[in-house]
Amino acid sequence: MTNEEYKAILTIAIGNEIESYEFYKGVSEKVVDAYIKKMFCELAAEELGHQKLLEGFLARDIKDMHFDESADYKVSETVDKPKLSIHMRPADALALAMKNEEEAMNMYAAFANASSDQSQKKMFHDLSIMEKGHKTKIEKYYVNVAFPEVW
Repeated sequence: MTNEEYKAILTIAIGNEIESYEFYKGVSEKVVDAYIKKMFCELAAEELGHQKLLEGFLARDIKDMHFDESADYKVSETVDKPKLSIHMRPADALALAMKNEEEAMNMYAAFANASSDQSQKKMFHDLSIMEKGHKTKIEKYYVNVAFPEVW
């Protein structure tokens, strides 16, 4: 895979971060529960931070990017994903958010594994960990919303 292809993948990742930011912001404006509102506001802010970080990385000179050329990120499997909507049921919104975070976590982990530059590897590893934290946080709420009978 060439550096130009990696830049195309980063562009997709930036689009995913923007989409997640807009979704989380929209949910935070719509939801009534104060704790869930705060959680989605925080998630939106973190996704905006990821977007800015990736945009800064994308703006770097292509010669500064250090990836192993043989990695396969399977990004194409996520291209046909439907557009997010704030009009879905809460359990569906949480499930979609949870799956988005899982995909982002896996993508950043793959970037980290393919990076030959240690600072770049650490940045993607840290992003993967942040996305895992988002996923875990959402999973907790998903279980409560999707399966209220367990309470």
